[in-house]
Amino acid sequence: MRHGDKINNLGRKKAHREALLGNMASQLITHKRIVTTLAKAKALRTFIEPLITKTKKADSKEQIMHNHRLVFSHLQDKAAVKELFTVIGPKVASRPGGYTRIIKLGIRVGDNAERAMIELVDFNEIYGKGIGEAAAPAKKTRRSGGAKKKAAETAAAEAPATEAPAAEAAAEEATPAE
Repeated sequence: MRHGDKINNLGRKKAHREALLGNMASQLITHKRIVTTLAKAKALRTFIEPLITKTKKADSKEQIMHNHRLVFSHLQDKAAVKELFTVIGPKVASRPGGYTRIIKLGIRVGDNAERAMIELVDFNEIYGKGIGEAAAPAKKTRRSGGAKKKAAETAAAEAPATEAPAAEAAAEEATPAE
């Protein structure tokens, strides 16, 4: 019986599972997103989030080296560890957790397995930066035509010398017609 056993074994022995998760974590760090099955993505999330947290907790030089060694013992990839501590660590320093996002992609054609994309949250330009930039101007422009008034004022202020005589001539032509 497996009462209270919360780990997903993924149909593998311990050594095979740890190698699989280490390789997937290295690829996720390198490429910032990977497509895999939903079960593997969920297992990878619990594997990689503590490793990313270790990049933030470092006060002394000894502690930094210790965290490097701990992360390397899980990943076994020097390039991925360097990328994690130099690029990803500083970018997620202000985030309290939840460094990954899992997006379901539907089923795989061959074996009907549920596919999912797991990605690092701070490295997605579509969800991260685009929403904040698009939402800020929308709030300012929806207030009772304020943007239209500003646009009309700036257009009138930019070309008073060239358009003013033409406007006066048009006004003079309109008055004799009455």
